[in-house]
This record gives sequence, C-alpha cells and structure tokens, in this order.
Amino acid sequence: MGFAGAMAVAMAVDALLGWPSWLFAHIGHPVTWLGRLISTIDAAWNRPSDTPAFRRAAGLAGALIVIVLSVALGWALQCLLPVGWIQIVLVGVLAWPLVALRSLHDHVAAVTNPMRAGDIAAAREAVSRIVGRDPAALDEAGIARAAIESLAENASDGIVAPVFWGALFGLPGILGYKAINTLDSMIGHRSERHEAFGWAAARIDDVANFIPARLTGCLFVLLAPRRSEALSCMTRDARRHRSPNAGWPEAAMAGALGVRLSGPRIYHGSTTNEPWLNEGARDPLAADIDRGLTVYRRAMLLLAGVLAILAFA
Repeated sequence: MGFAGAMAVAMAVDALLGWPSWLFAHIGHPVTWLGRLISTIDAAWNRPSDTPAFRRAAGLAGALIVIVLSVALGWALQCLLPVGWIQIVLVGVLAWPLVALRSLHDHVAAVTNPMRAGDIAAAREAVSRIVGRDPAALDEAGIARAAIESLAENASDGIVAPVFWGALFGLPGILGYKAINTLDSMIGHRSERHEAFGWAAARIDDVANFIPARLTGCLFVLLAPRRSEALSCMTRDARRHRSPNAGWPEAAMAGALGVRLSGPRIYHGSTTNEPWLNEGARDPLAADIDRGLTVYRRAMLLLAGVLAILAFA
C-alpha cells in the first residue's frame, strides 16, 4: 500500500497550494494538456458523414489511445524514480495536480459570499463556473442546490476516484483515471455530435467511478450531522439519479443536510425533469452550502488519514 502514502502526500500538497494561477499561466494544467489531445482526436475522427457504428468504433479507438498513452506516461515516470520513501514522496508530488481538493472547495465556497450579501446575480455567475445548467433561471434555492450537487459529485470525480486509482497503481492509475474522466467530460455527453463517438468514453467512465462514487457516499454518511438520514437517503434514492454513480454522493449529501437535491433543471433553454433526491425535504439555502463544505472537509480529512495509515500498515 505504498502508493496510499503517495496519495496522502498529493492531497496534503493540494490542500496547501492548490494549483497556483501563475503556474497555470506559464504551463497550463495536465487536464488542459489532455483536453488538447482529445480535441485533436475529436476533430479528426468524429466525422458527421460517417455512420453511427463507425463513429462509435472511432470513439472507442480514440479513448483507448488517450488512456493507454496516459498510463504509459505514468508508468515511465514511475520507473525513473528511486525506490523507497523518496519514490512515495515524489509520486505524491507528481500526482498533486491531478487532485482537485482545494479547487473544488474554493469554487463552491465562492458561491456563498454573494448569496449572503443578497447579490443573486454574482452568485449565479459564480455557480456557472461549476455547473452547466442555465444560471439565469436559478433562484436562491436553485443556486444552492447546484453548488451542493457539484460539491458532492466532484468530490467523487475530482478527489476520491483519482486517489483511489492512484493508491492502487500509483502514477499509471491516477493518470489513467484522469484521462478517462476528461474524455467523459469532453465527449461523453449525449449531444448530437457525441452520442455515438463518446459512447465508449461514457461507459468506461461509469466503470472507473463505480467504486469511488459509493465510497464517497459512505464517507459523507460517516461524517454527516444526520448520519441515519444520510444512509437512508443514499440507499433509497441513489439509483433514481440519471447517472449510475453520481446519485450515491449526491443522495448521501442530501440526507446529511436534510435538503432535497436534483429535480427539474434547465440546460440551454430546455427543461429536464430529473427525479428528486430526498424528495419532501426543504430546499437548500446559502447556509447549507457551508454545512456541505464542512462535511466535505471532514470526509477528505478522513480519507487522507486512512491513506496515511495504510501507508504504514
């Protein structure tokens, strides 16, 4: 379990530093590098003139290329490192950019300040940076709901899942997962262009997030102020979510805070009637975002502690 210690190092460094803006300005970020590769493949291989079956095959081939290259890069870097504790520390430092611990916290926290001041326009602008739904259609409850849902889902996708695969396989695991997750976010959605080409990326992401999503939900339950309600909501409502994975952390968070999440929302002018998680509970407010962030911080601290203990086991 040596790589568990490396992931604890990555979480600690990211909690302290995040990804500095000056560094992003100079070299970008590993996810933006992956994004450029995926965009190049999408532009070259995803041709509307091809049949859906051919586009699906091309999407599978493109996804495998991105994933294999990422895993190979991680393996090559890891092989160059000296063995022992120095390797664990260096793997953790190299994995640091791939753990979005501080970024997620800061982006969600940025929604609460304008809400407390009654500046709904600024709150809508802040929440638009982390969700895809139309911000102009969101009232106070809608803004809070979007922020809390993003916090819960991205805690799984952005921290628990990469740390999980990194703890198992080191740099090849965390880089491979990040490739999978970036593929899904860029081409895995059900649009006319990506319905066929992104099919494989979406299915691979579902598999890669199966365990981490449920693990994230369990972490929220353990640290919830309403533990029994969080567990009951997660086991009852998680499967109602359109995603096979996102429902677990979101339902656990809904029960933990005693609020309802998901439900109808508007994307690009069209309403999607999603089922409620914790239906019958009240709508969330700005204070509930802060309470959700408290659960998140405690859950991530527990995760880091478990990883550190496993490193010495």
